Amino acid sequence: MEITNGIHLVDGTNANVYIVLGDNLTVIDTGMPGQLNKILDYVKSIGKNPSDISKIVLTHCHMDHMGNAYELKKITNAKLYVHEKDAPYVTGKEKLPSPKGFTGAAMKVASTFMKMNYVEPDVLLKEGDTVDDFVVIHNPGHTPGSISLYSKERKVIFVGDELRYIDELQGPPEQFTPDMALAIKSMEKLTKIEYDIMLSGHGVPLRPDASKKVKEFYKTLIS
Repeated sequence: MEITNGIHLVDGTNANVYIVLGDNLTVIDTGMPGQLNKILDYVKSIGKNPSDISKIVLTHCHMDHMGNAYELKKITNAKLYVHEKDAPYVTGKEKLPSPKGFTGAAMKVASTFMKMNYVEPDVLLKEGDTVDDFVVIHNPGHTPGSISLYSKERKVIFVGDELRYIDELQGPPEQFTPDMALAIKSMEKLTKIEYDIMLSGHGVPLRPDASKKVKEFYKTLIS
C-alpha cells in the first residue's frame, strides 16, 4: 500500500519492506528469506520494473531485514547500503550473539529450514550520510550498526527496530537487543527532530504527530 506520496509498504514479508519512489526506486529492508517474489510483484503492481531498483538500504543486519538482500541485489544490480558497524554481519564474516533461552533455541531450529545468503555491501554508511533525501542516524544497541533514515522535507523517518508501533509504541525487542541501555540512549536522537510519520520494521505506521509521540514515549523510558 502507499503510505504517503512516493513511499510504499510491501505486506507479508515478516519484517516491513518499504519502497521509496524517486528517479529510481530505493528499497528499505528486504524481509525474511523467501519473500523476494512479494517484493518484485509489488514493484510490478505499481507500474515499475525490478531494474528500476537502484538502491537497497538495510536498517540493520538481522535475518528478517536482510533476508532477500543477496537475491534482490543480484537480480537488479542495485547498490547495497549498510552501516559500517553492521557490515561484518551482513557479509557473514562475523556473527551476532544468539538470543538466550527459548528464543535462541527456536532460532537455531528455524535456521536449519531457512537459507541465509550473505552479501557484500557496496556503500558503508555512517552518521550524517545521505541516501536520496534521507539522512542517516546511527542508533546502536539493537545491533551495532542499526540506523534510522530521516527526511525533513517529507516529514518521514524510517526507524528499523529502534521503535515499533504494534497496538502501542514500543522500543526494540529485548530478546534480540544485546544492549538495551545503549538502544534507549540512541533513541534520544529521534526526539530532537520533527516528523509526522514514523515507519518501523514491524507493526504499522505511526501518524500523525509521530515525533511528539516518540518524545512522550522516550520520557517514560528514562523516568
